[in-house]
Amino acid sequence: MTFSSAPSTRSLPHREFFDLQPWLASADWQTVPSRSGLIEELTLRDSFDAERRTGSRTLLARWSAGAWLDRAVVHDFCEEVYLLQGDLVVGCDAQGQGGAPFSAPTYACRPPGAVHGPFLSRGGCLMLEIQYHEVTP
Repeated sequence: MTFSSAPSTRSLPHREFFDLQPWLASADWQTVPSRSGLIEELTLRDSFDAERRTGSRTLLARWSAGAWLDRAVVHDFCEEVYLLQGDLVVGCDAQGQGGAPFSAPTYACRPPGAVHGPFLSRGGCLMLEIQYHEVTP
């Protein structure tokens, strides 16, 4: 069997598997505004261009126990979310009550314009998020 060695037309960097634990401890996490608790994001790869509606972004989202985003979210791009560790309540009310509880491993896929949230993590969680603009032929 032969494989093509032609260069890729994509602008993705080649990052082979590596141990994330030491890197996560020292990486530059960015704080996300929330009602309570700590929500942080760490960008793994980013070619996202909101103005041109092109590209994609891959990030990790880390929520502390009790982290709560008290409003619904809607955006004009596609989003796939993998709940890797912990728990997340989806669709709670403005006081953090109710909603549908989920535990890892679970997955969500949201098209542009999908309203989602509010969110609460009772015990904390770690999620992998992939955000991208759909490519139309």
